[in-house]
Amino acid sequence: MTDVTEPRTVMRGTYYDDHEPGRRFVHHWGRTLTRHDVIDFATMTNQYNPLHFNVEYARAHGHPDVVAPGLLVYNICLGLSVEDLSEAGGPFLNLTGVTFLQPVYPGDTLTCESVVLDRRLSKSRPGWGIVEWESAGHRQDGECVVRYRRANLALTREGSGNVQ
Repeated sequence: MTDVTEPRTVMRGTYYDDHEPGRRFVHHWGRTLTRHDVIDFATMTNQYNPLHFNVEYARAHGHPDVVAPGLLVYNICLGLSVEDLSEAGGPFLNLTGVTFLQPVYPGDTLTCESVVLDRRLSKSRPGWGIVEWESAGHRQDGECVVRYRRANLALTREGSGNVQ
């Protein structure tokens, strides 16, 4: 696990050329969930399963606290990966194979890492390529809690000079 207390400079965004298959990105910072995060997200997204907002119900079903909605866990992990993978631009193309592996609770800190699975130049958009990654989100204890694949259109270094 990386030392999250040490400040470091982080480049914002990457190009298609930076995504060799097999390259691993360990996304920085992480995010600690609060009970407010869990309850607010469940309420705003109409997820009225009592596991998300009733601690006594959650305990009666074997959980120590309310359970974070899976979509919240996914969104946090996706957000942690954006700076390294897709912040330089390029439309989000798809999401596949989302698997939730372990429950997440208030007080858990999520981190994320991604590996480049594949890339290819776009046939229809010169100066762009398609990159596919597999990402995994982990709790502070190292347990993987979510895994998914996604793809984005990514600008090539050569194509970056042609963007208006």
